[in-house]
Amino acid sequence: MCGITGWVSFDRDLRSQQGTVDAMTETMSCRGPDDRGIWVQGPAALGHRRLAIIDLPGGRQPMTAERADGTQVALVYSGETYNFGELQAELASRGHRFATDSDTEVVLRGYLEWGEAVAERLNGMFAFAVWDEQRQRLVMVRDRMGIKPFSYYPTPDGVLFGSEPKAILANPLAKRNVGLDGIRELFAFVKTPGHAIWDGMYEVEPGTVVTVDRNGLRRHTYWALRTQAHHDDRDTSVAQVRTLLDDIVRRQLVSDVPRCTLLSGGLDSSAMTALAARQLGEVGETVRSFAVDFVGRTENFVADELRATPDTPYVHDVARLSGTQHEDIVLDSAELADPEVRAAVIRARDIPMGLGDLDASLYLLFKAIRRHSTVALSGESADEVFGGYQQFFDEEARRADTFPWLVRHTRHMGDDGDILTPGLTDALDLPAYIQDGYHSAVKDVERLDGESDFEFRMRKISYLHLTRFVRILLDRKDRASMAVGLEVRVPFCDHRLVEYVYNAPWSLKSFDGREKSLLREATADVLPRSVYDRVKSPYPSTQDPQYAVALQQHAKDLLSRTSHPVFDLVDRDCLRRAVNNHTRQITQASRHCLERTLDLAVWWDMYSPTVTLS
Repeated sequence: MCGITGWVSFDRDLRSQQGTVDAMTETMSCRGPDDRGIWVQGPAALGHRRLAIIDLPGGRQPMTAERADGTQVALVYSGETYNFGELQAELASRGHRFATDSDTEVVLRGYLEWGEAVAERLNGMFAFAVWDEQRQRLVMVRDRMGIKPFSYYPTPDGVLFGSEPKAILANPLAKRNVGLDGIRELFAFVKTPGHAIWDGMYEVEPGTVVTVDRNGLRRHTYWALRTQAHHDDRDTSVAQVRTLLDDIVRRQLVSDVPRCTLLSGGLDSSAMTALAARQLGEVGETVRSFAVDFVGRTENFVADELRATPDTPYVHDVARLSGTQHEDIVLDSAELADPEVRAAVIRARDIPMGLGDLDASLYLLFKAIRRHSTVALSGESADEVFGGYQQFFDEEARRADTFPWLVRHTRHMGDDGDILTPGLTDALDLPAYIQDGYHSAVKDVERLDGESDFEFRMRKISYLHLTRFVRILLDRKDRASMAVGLEVRVPFCDHRLVEYVYNAPWSLKSFDGREKSLLREATADVLPRSVYDRVKSPYPSTQDPQYAVALQQHAKDLLSRTSHPVFDLVDRDCLRRAVNNHTRQITQASRHCLERTLDLAVWWDMYSPTVTLS
């Protein structure tokens, strides 16, 4: 796992821009603390920061290879290719000779053999860029589900790119401008494909190749979620899910550094941890598992509409049954509300998402894990794949002419835009922006011949989660983990599993009337009964009132900075009311104004954006 960046400028020799290339590369040092490398040749410059996972001595980058005519191909690569062994054998049979045992060289040699079509052969999570001297072109490729981030910024004579926007923003050619669409993307809680917060910046879309040469920029989609008939019955479907999961977990356990699992006590992470424990047990190894918890949460837990049970008892049931070496990372409110932690989260994500303790606890969890492990397997994305969220079963959300998660989010958390000034609210017109995004998304959903209205509606809900919602969560997890040099792998994002389960009808996905029926039955033999029976519970949030008190004090300090530019966006009276709310319990929903505003203020102080509100 690594951080990549680069610059192609067809009108200049970039050897004179070494300082700028160095600055771009160094912004990725958190993603790659183990090594650095820069390669510059004429109009192309590539930078790399390495987190060594596979072939520790042999995987240095940028990595180059020479064609028969003497021209070079140079690669910077971030991610993991889980089928690199098979591909290496195939390429060797075609005459390629390997100097390393790294998956990076497999991707590089794969490009020499198949060109940009190498992407279609890769099973994994990846973002990589290839400079092809012979063809004078840059090829940028992103994995199918968008697990690894990849941004780019077209310039008049080429392009800038990076794993994260901060790498691009380190180049003076990239302007720190944010317009209305950028603000809309921050507050709409949807993920518009290809869209970035910064004006002029874009994301390489999942399953896409972007090619840049002297004639301009072209995009090509090599993978998309497609509708296909599902012919397997229940038992066959359950068995196929298990077969896929066994293969996926086995592949994703391969590592030359210590690995672990993230264990929440929910079905997804418990199943993944149990399968990993069984497989490693076969070779005499023990899985390390980690869970996040808050001081006093289990003892003082109060059920609410989102969370019926605390996680810890279920976590410990799994750890006992699977025999993991388990550790709870227990956080207190002072840590969660620490302004330095908030700043670290904003710096990691480059944007102010306003998720408060949800982001802070994830970052602190990963920071603690990194002291023991370099690779972690996560249960992320199973809810999107198998249909685990409550909105899949909420009739209002099912029938709504909008993104279904927004129905429940608004019901429990309020409107994300309700903290904004009235004038900005009018200018943004978030309802219209969301509606346009929704209709743009659902028009791509293909319907099976003879598919009932209900099954087609559920297919659309699944599609929206897999192509819009999951990308928000994948970006969050990648940024929080890579900020501390931890690689998080997501087995449930394997495209083979995604394709298979997506096309299973909803009647199969919920055959017992519950969420994630296929996953539950496919892993029932390795789960404790308590987890098998447990109802879905979202990522935990602290219930300690002292956390809210700390937020109120930080917001009070911000209010004293009367000229702070954040108040060009945020309604000062809304924040003042939140600060003075001492008459009732401050819930996660009522903390929303505080967390959103504090994030925006830190982001503004950190990035000094030029925000255009017209």
